[in-house]
Formats: sequence, C-alpha cells, structure tokens
Amino acid sequence: MDSLEAFLEREYRIVIVEISQALGSTPRETGAFMLVSPTDAHGTIGGGQMEHVAIDNARALLAGVSDIFEMDIPLGPDIGQCCGGRVILTFRIGDDEARAALNAKLTARLEALPEVWLFGAGHVGRALADALLLLPLKTYAVETRKTELDLMSAGAHHRLVAMPEAIVKDIAPASAIVILTHDHALDFLIAKEALARNDFAYVGMIGSKTKRATFSSWARKEGLDDEAVNRLVLPIGGKAVGDKRPSVIAAMTSAEILVALTRHRARRKAG
Repeated sequence: MDSLEAFLEREYRIVIVEISQALGSTPRETGAFMLVSPTDAHGTIGGGQMEHVAIDNARALLAGVSDIFEMDIPLGPDIGQCCGGRVILTFRIGDDEARAALNAKLTARLEALPEVWLFGAGHVGRALADALLLLPLKTYAVETRKTELDLMSAGAHHRLVAMPEAIVKDIAPASAIVILTHDHALDFLIAKEALARNDFAYVGMIGSKTKRATFSSWARKEGLDDEAVNRLVLPIGGKAVGDKRPSVIAAMTSAEILVALTRHRARRKAG
C-alpha cells in the first residue's frame, strides 16, 4: 500500500472524507479521515457499508453528479451495520487549499505523537521497531554499535551514541523507554537514569525474574527508592504468552506500551 505522501503525489483528483462528529458507538473517532480518488482510496473511516456509501458519494462529487458535502449516517440496520451510533461525514474536494490544510493537520498530528525510545538494536529491538512503526508513534533507536543500528528499520530515527544513558535526560516527558541492549550493566545504567525521572509513561527492560531481582538490589544501592524501582516493567511483554521469539515479544510489548501511553495520557488529562 502507498504511504499517504505517495498517494497524494500520485493522485491529483481526490476528495477528503472526514468524520466531523462521532456520536455513540462508532468504528472510528471524530477527526478520522480517508482520501478517495476516482479509482483508489487511502485510509479508512471505519469500513463497512458506511465507508462504501462515503466512497460512492466522493466519486460522484469528482464526477460532478453529486452536490452532497455532508452526510448524517445512522449506523443501524438500514445500512447493514449494528454499531448503534451515528457519524456525520464531511466531504471536501482536494484542491490546493484543501491539500495545504491537510498537510498542516498531518504535521501537527506527527509532532504530537508519543515517542518510544528503544535502547538496543539487537533481534528483539529490531522486531519491536518493526511492530511499532505500524502504530501512531515516533520510534527512536539508540545503539553503541553501528553494525547493529544499520540493520534497524529505516523508519525508526537512528541514534548512534557512545553513552546511551547520557541522553535519557533529554527525552520528552510522557515517552516510553524500552531497554534491550547487549550488556546488562548498560541496561542498568539506562534504567537508573529513566527511573530517576517520574514523568515517563513506560520504562521497560527485557529480561527475567532473576535479572529483575539483580537490578532491584543494585538500584537500591544506587539510591533509587522502592517507588522508582517498582515502575520498571521487567520482563516486558507480560506473562500471557510464553513464546520467546523476537516477533512475539515485540507484539506483546507493543500492546503493553500502547496501554501504558493511553493510561498516562488519561491521567494527565484528569490531573
């Protein structure tokens, strides 16, 4: 599938279909959008019959046989959906002004994306980067070894540094930190710096119960209190699946990170 940028470059005649209101139970949220050209589409507003109706109207607008620029669609039996909610869709012809507004919106969304920092680009680090790149996140990969970093997905922002623990202080608040280096001593140094702050959404480390016990003892000697040590997620990925293949650990850890980021965002809004 094309990236959004490639689709916009390839397709000149488009309609931007956006959910301007989502009321009740709906498959997508307010602000979700898709792009429709005469022969193709990019993105989704939730699928199902609702999306087919929207695509048909968008193409009718492009063909000059529709003048409907807003649709109020109840998601019930009439269209073969049972969500029970209601969506209001807006349609905008993708002229130069509309494309500029879309680009500005996408830039703002990109800047607001949560950051995930992966310390270590070994097998699990690379698998985790691949999994995270499918999600609405900004992923950074930090390594001391250029050979390993070169194997990391190009979609992650690469940081080759001699002392990874030194950059933790500069990471944005509300970020997620995942520690998976080749060196336990380095893991501990990075974790110490991350847990010394209390504004990260998630701090996780690959390892075992034994590694956790060893780290806990070491960290307390280094001055971290129980509250800080208890914020460390170790092992990462939970216990529901015992499969230790990198791709499985990556899938489970990605879900764990998403939950942590969502809860952290909710706490910030409530506070």
